[in-house]
Amino acid sequence: MQKLMSIFIVVMAIFLSSSLANAVPDLEVNTPAISAIKNSMQTRHNQLAPHYASGAIGLTKDGLIAVRDTTAVPLKDRQGINALVAAENADRNALYKEIAAGNGHPEWRGDIQGTFAGRWIDKAQSGWYYQSDSGWVKK
Repeated sequence: MQKLMSIFIVVMAIFLSSSLANAVPDLEVNTPAISAIKNSMQTRHNQLAPHYASGAIGLTKDGLIAVRDTTAVPLKDRQGINALVAAENADRNALYKEIAAGNGHPEWRGDIQGTFAGRWIDKAQSGWYYQSDSGWVKK
C-alpha cells in the first residue's frame, strides 16, 4: 500500500509540474496580427511621447493610457490627443487579446493585460505619470 501511494505521489508531481510549465504565457509570441498592432503602436508612440513627458497623459494601472491633465495640452490639440489615446487603447486591447489567442488561451487575456500594465510602468521614462492605487504618480 505504501509503495502504491509513493507511485501515486510521483505521478501527481510529474503531472502538476508539467501542467505548471505549460501554464506560463509566452508574452513574446508573434503572429501577423500582433506584428501589425505593434507597428501601429510604434508609429503612434512618436506622437504620444511629448504628451507623456508633459504629463498630459499617463499609464493606467490596467495597462491602458488616459488623458491625465488636459491643461497640459493647448486647446487646439485636445481633440487630437483624445483620438490618439483612443487609438492607442484600442491597439493595446487588441494586443492583449491577440497574445492570449497566440498562446492558445483566450481566457488569459486579463492576466496578460495585468502583466503588461506592470511592464509599461516599469519601462516608463522618468517624469512620466502612471496610475497607482492611490492616484497618479510621477515617475
